[in-house]
Amino acid sequence: MARLHNFSAGPAVLPVSVVEELRDNLLDLNGSGIGLMEISHRSKTYQAVVDSAVARVKRTLGVPDDYTVLFLQGGASLQFYMTALNLLRPGEEADYLVTGTWAQKALKEAKRVGAAKGIWDDAPNNFKRVPQNGEYTVRENAVYLHYTSNNTIYGTEYHHLPDAQGHHLIADLSSDIAGVPVNIAAHDLIYAGAQKNLGPSGVTLVILSPWAMSRVPEGLPAMLDYKVHAKDGSMYNTPNCVGIYVLERVFAWMEANGGVAGATARNAKKAGTLYTELDRTPFWRPHAALDSRSVMNVTWRLPSEELEEKFVKEAKAATLDGLKGHRSVGGIRASMYNALEQGSVDALVSFMQEFERKNG
Repeated sequence: MARLHNFSAGPAVLPVSVVEELRDNLLDLNGSGIGLMEISHRSKTYQAVVDSAVARVKRTLGVPDDYTVLFLQGGASLQFYMTALNLLRPGEEADYLVTGTWAQKALKEAKRVGAAKGIWDDAPNNFKRVPQNGEYTVRENAVYLHYTSNNTIYGTEYHHLPDAQGHHLIADLSSDIAGVPVNIAAHDLIYAGAQKNLGPSGVTLVILSPWAMSRVPEGLPAMLDYKVHAKDGSMYNTPNCVGIYVLERVFAWMEANGGVAGATARNAKKAGTLYTELDRTPFWRPHAALDSRSVMNVTWRLPSEELEEKFVKEAKAATLDGLKGHRSVGGIRASMYNALEQGSVDALVSFMQEFERKNG
C-alpha cells in the first residue's frame, strides 16, 4: 500500500527510515535477542537507548551542560499543571501570553497553583497573531513568563524570542521544537509533546535549567516532581520505551540531515511554497497575520464550508491526508513538520490549483 502525503497535526509524519528501523527492532532490539516492546527498561541494552537520546537532544538542540533533560508522560497537557506546581508557591504570580487554545489551557491549570494571569490575549481577534515585544508588561513580582511558541490550531508562531523583561522564561515548544531555531539557554523550562517533530505520541521532552530544578519544593506527589524523575533518569516508573527509542532515532536522523539548521531551511522552503499559493488568489483566505504566520501549521478558509468539505474529501482521494482544520475552528490546515518532504507540499499546491480551476 502506498503511503499518503500526511499533513496531520499530530501524531504526525515520521521519517520513513526511522519507521523502518522501528519495524526491525520490534523483533530484536540492537541485537539483544529481545524485542523493543518486550525488553526490560532496566536492562543495559535499553539504558543505552535512553543515554543516547539524552546526548542527541543536548547536541542537536544546543542544551547547556548543566540543564536537565527528562522524558516524561502525560503530554504538554500535564505540563500545563506540572510546570506551575514545581515552579510556583501558593499565591505567587506568573504571567502568560495567550495566543491560542493551548495557551488558554496552560493558564487555566497554572491558576490552580498560583496567581497566574494572561497579560496579553488575542482571543478577541480570533488568535490571528502573536504579540511583538513592547506590547505587554510582565508584572514586577511574576516568577516567570510563559508562552506557546507555535499555535497548531490557528497557524501562528513567534519569529522572535519573547521579552521576559528580566523574568524567567517558560515555553511550550510542542509543535515547532527542532524545526526552527531556539535559544535553549534563554529559557528556564521547556516542554514539548513528541508527536509533532520528535517522535510518536506518549513521550514529553522536558528541559530544565538549574534554577528550575532549585525551585522544586519538597513534598510533591512523586509522579509530578521533577526532582524525582531527574534522580532516576526518567526511569522512576516504566517509561514509554517505544516512544523514547523512536525519539532517539529521529534525533539521529536529524543529526544526519543538517540538524536544526537543515530542518529550518527545509521548513522555510515548504512554507514558502504553500504561502505563495495562498497569496496568489483571493480564493484562499489565510487566517494568520503576515508577521505571525507559522511554518509548521498553515491554516486557511475557502469561500464556503461546503467547498471546504469538498476540498478535504477530494484531497484525501488524491492521497493528500490530514488537511481538515481543527474541529474548534474548521477550515483547512496543512501541518508541515520536519519529516514531511517538499514533494508532499508540491503535490498539495498542484491539487489546490486544479481545485480552484474547477471551483473558483
